[in-house]
Amino acid sequence: QVQPVESVGGLVQAGGSLRLSCAASENIFSHLAVGWFRQAPGKEREFVAAISRTSLNTYYSDSAKGRFTISRDNAKNTVYLQMNSLKPEDTAVYYCAAGLGYSDPRRYDHWGQGTQVTVSS
Repeated sequence: QVQPVESVGGLVQAGGSLRLSCAASENIFSHLAVGWFRQAPGKEREFVAAISRTSLNTYYSDSAKGRFTISRDNAKNTVYLQMNSLKPEDTAVYYCAAGLGYSDPRRYDHWGQGTQVTVSS
């Protein structure tokens, strides 16, 4: 398994919650930071959250701060994105990526295929 694989997203009502997971082979996750990005129709891909290799540091976009939580379980080679208080504007394809970390997508070399999250009003 060379690239990260996101869990299936889904359809949720505004105000609801959804947890995404991202799994990859050990040689990708064990040495790399992991980030979540999203892309809505007609918009550029944007940073959502990132977590360092040891979970010591986490970073969030302003829109995600206070509502989303990123975490990782290195024993399971899995990273999670818990999304609460979802809004229709959170509707997007969500991507998991592994790399050097933080918010710049150019710092990430391994990308998942993406998973659709739709929030209805």
